[in-house]
Amino acid sequence: MHHAALENSPRLQRVHDLLKDGQERSTLDIGLNAAVCAVSAIVSELRANGAEIDCRREETPTGPVWFYRMTKPVQPQRRLPLTN
Repeated sequence: MHHAALENSPRLQRVHDLLKDGQERSTLDIGLNAAVCAVSAIVSELRANGAEIDCRREETPTGPVWFYRMTKPVQPQRRLPLTN
């Protein structure tokens, strides 16, 4: 799989910025707060960039919910631009 470099991808930067506080967030939380789709693919790309992200599945009455927690942020190769 080809993955984008964090410093070149605003969508990866938004998810990275959201998760870097170490709080656990659901797929829905990430999608809404970072304005992205395909959260699991973005998590995979962040891992390819060096992030360590834990994942767990929780069964709910309406179906499974996936949760993600970043335990180690990406160490940028160069200074990242500010994102909105």
